[in-house]
Amino acid sequence: MGIFGQEVRREFIARPDSAKGQILFKWPDTNIRKLTQLTVEQDELAVFFRDGRIQGTIQPGRVTLDSSEIPFLGILVDAASGGNLFRTELYFISTREFPNLPFGGAIDNVVDPQTNFGVGLRVFGEYSLKVVEPQSLIVNLVGTQNLSTNDEITDWMREQLLKTLRTDVVSHVVSNGWPLLGIAAHTDEIESETIAQVQRNINSYGLQIVRLGNFTITLKPEDEDKLKNFLKDVQYTKLAGGFQQYAAGAAMIGAGQGLAQGPGQGGGVNPAFLGVGLGVGGQVAGQLGQTLAAGGQIQVRCPNCHALNAESAKFCNSCGQALSPAPAPAGATVACPKCGTQNSATAKFCTNCGQTLTGGGTPAPAQ
Repeated sequence: MGIFGQEVRREFIARPDSAKGQILFKWPDTNIRKLTQLTVEQDELAVFFRDGRIQGTIQPGRVTLDSSEIPFLGILVDAASGGNLFRTELYFISTREFPNLPFGGAIDNVVDPQTNFGVGLRVFGEYSLKVVEPQSLIVNLVGTQNLSTNDEITDWMREQLLKTLRTDVVSHVVSNGWPLLGIAAHTDEIESETIAQVQRNINSYGLQIVRLGNFTITLKPEDEDKLKNFLKDVQYTKLAGGFQQYAAGAAMIGAGQGLAQGPGQGGGVNPAFLGVGLGVGGQVAGQLGQTLAAGGQIQVRCPNCHALNAESAKFCNSCGQALSPAPAPAGATVACPKCGTQNSATAKFCTNCGQTLTGGGTPAPAQ
């Protein structure tokens, strides 16, 4: 055999450009020639793995793989090759921080301490990831497979973040009584505690969540509207002096808006408003000196002793005070005793025949 046949061939190993963005890259060949030139970039480590454990690590730089210069390589020598091959799995592990990794999703349904409404919480944001213990990453998460993307690692970390947030955010809201409208004021506190808690959960994988970014806690849009509308009603009720007063005022405003639109445009008295009038109309009628008795009968309140009397009473049945007759309902008419023509309840003479109506007509219900 010639001298060139006995020479050990030199090879070169480095992470390919197409894999520069990967957290972990596994060299495809498990047989590496002696005296191979290995190049390790500044932001990575070269890890030699065999028999279920890391045999050695090479720092950034360019080295020649020779057991006389790198002692741990002696463990990896393949005797069947005459000492010319190292049998090992070689990993390139990136040590830089990987930022802008998105996470987000539903946390849980939570009872709002301020309103006692159940609402759905969601979180969104970004996190950055860094490898701090290569052996744990390979043994406990990646195994010996060759990853073509970072998805397996980043997806797992995202699930760990959401798992921590589901428990931490809910416990913070419950224990501190935080109103969910305005929970953004507590974002910094939740963020710092979440990072600490999730780090305890992922230590065994050799990874570190360095920081969170654009961290946001939100409500489902329909739940946020529900809370805002409820709190608005509460504030208006306080300003009105009570719920019945607020309900009566809201009903009157609604009726006024409907009447302003005119017939055919939502105008007129809405039947729903009439129902409200029967329920809370006592508040409105009370302001006019009247109220509704059981069965819908109108009663008149005495201006002297405030006792309630029948609508037709002329004197108070409690103190004898003269009672002013209640004004005729809006739209009521009076029939002319001579010709039967319907006239306005306030008319003094019949518009058809001129007959005097004062005291002689019979009010007819509004049409």
